[in-house]
Amino acid sequence: MDSNLLKVFLSVANNRSFSKASIELNCAQSNVTARIKQLEKSIEHTLFHRVSKGVILTEVGEKLYPYAEQIVQKVYEAQQFLKHLSHSETIKIASTESSAATRIVTLLSKINKKYPQMNLELHTGPTQELIQMLIDYKVDIAFVSGKPTNKEFIILKEFEEELVILEPLNKTAANNILTFKKGCTYKKYLDEYIKNKKLNYKNIEFGSLETIIGCVKMGMGITMLPLTVVKHFNLENSLKIKKLPEEIKTIHTYMICRKDNQPLIASYLKKLKL
Repeated sequence: MDSNLLKVFLSVANNRSFSKASIELNCAQSNVTARIKQLEKSIEHTLFHRVSKGVILTEVGEKLYPYAEQIVQKVYEAQQFLKHLSHSETIKIASTESSAATRIVTLLSKINKKYPQMNLELHTGPTQELIQMLIDYKVDIAFVSGKPTNKEFIILKEFEEELVILEPLNKTAANNILTFKKGCTYKKYLDEYIKNKKLNYKNIEFGSLETIIGCVKMGMGITMLPLTVVKHFNLENSLKIKKLPEEIKTIHTYMICRKDNQPLIASYLKKLKL
């Protein structure tokens, strides 16, 4: 079965329209129609019902759809493997410090178990820095805070996080906000929180999560981090945890990659539980 015909089939099915599929595939509508007829002839079944607002799948079309998706994806993965054969043994991962602490160890362990011959590289930094690394093809995937707006990216996985304010347990915090260096999404949220409270704080930037937590414990200031980090480091009894209002407490973390440089194990990563 020709995978190119299946690509056309999927496009028509997803758009429920021959004309919209032709736009998506950048070809004439007559070519789309001809290819669907060719596919229908090869399997000896009609795949679409023509309706007033376009087309819908027949019963056979519905049954073919999941198989077509799998075949097209497998062909794509094979093409990518051959295309990137020279560097397919290494996957470069970029992550924020908080995701590195809570998810990356599990991710690396599972990848290593599933693909023992694959080399792994990890880079950490603030979200904006990681996004630039992805744009520049310096990494294959990135864990970033906040939904990316770059149309060159695709989202592999999404995680919902609850943000909290961390203060010293038995001390009065100095008027400092302790954050990661420039480009940190949590810093933007914390700046907005401070602004709304009409408080006057000085910003101190750090390069590591452990240093920020240690300085909060010492009373040098306050910080904002995901609750998952608090639980991961068992900080419930060593720091004061302040809940945020409902409208600002949630942030999403995304595992992303470039559309034109998807890792060979993209399908595996999408299904991975972290």
